[in-house]
Amino acid sequence: MSSVRKVKTNCCGRKWCVRDACGLVCAVMTWFLMLYGEFSVVTVMLGSIGEHPIHQSLNFIVFQIFLVMAFSSHVKTMLTDPGAVPKGNATEENIVRIQMEHMPGEVLTKCSKCDCIKPERAHHCSVCERCVRRMDHHCPWVNNCVGEGNQKYFVLFTFYIAMLSLHAVYWAIWQFMLCVSDDWRSCPTFSPPVTTIVLVFLIFEGVLFSIFTMVMFGTQVSSICSDQTGIESLKREREDMKTDKWKNIQVVFGGPFSYRWLSPFAKPYFSRHAFEFSV
Repeated sequence: MSSVRKVKTNCCGRKWCVRDACGLVCAVMTWFLMLYGEFSVVTVMLGSIGEHPIHQSLNFIVFQIFLVMAFSSHVKTMLTDPGAVPKGNATEENIVRIQMEHMPGEVLTKCSKCDCIKPERAHHCSVCERCVRRMDHHCPWVNNCVGEGNQKYFVLFTFYIAMLSLHAVYWAIWQFMLCVSDDWRSCPTFSPPVTTIVLVFLIFEGVLFSIFTMVMFGTQVSSICSDQTGIESLKREREDMKTDKWKNIQVVFGGPFSYRWLSPFAKPYFSRHAFEFSV
């Protein structure tokens, strides 16, 4: 029993990185786009801080907070074990042990692809090459599956990227109007054409990603409330299940509502059932 408790606390905290070329490229692209936003802020927006010190300083602080939280949430989503079931744990000894610990006659499902005992609601990911507990989907932008172990981080990532993008759109439009109104004197870093290109691309990036991440955020919150993953929704599983929406949210984000819900550095909650098939 002591070994089970140890796995319970450490399994989803172990080091994890999917070696998928497409996913790694997408992850680096995500970091590059964040870096482009920072480049735009430092070179263009802060160039006019002398004209509007309070406005620019406050917006700079807000932008940095959203940027740090978005980047941290992305890294946590990418490098956190999503709830992978150990490969090859479908041994006779392990099957007998699990059957003794559970209801007599309970049917155990074995995954033929990774030779593991497949827990309820787990699905096999062909990219990660593992079965993942409560797998929602595999996201190339975070180079990882979104599952029981990292869904909180993924939701925070979509939320903070949406907030960062919306803030960038507002600030870029405000900055462009300021540059035009005083004949580009408050935007001395680059020439007017270069400044225009930088701000227009930032606005385009902000609009695109704010829409995309807000849709993803809404989809994730909806699936959490209904306790139905993306895969289960496609397969029309658990449609008639009645669950407590608030309790479902608490389970994913880590207990009663607190500031920890918004922190990518606070670990989510894991039930014993999540680890009962782990070895």
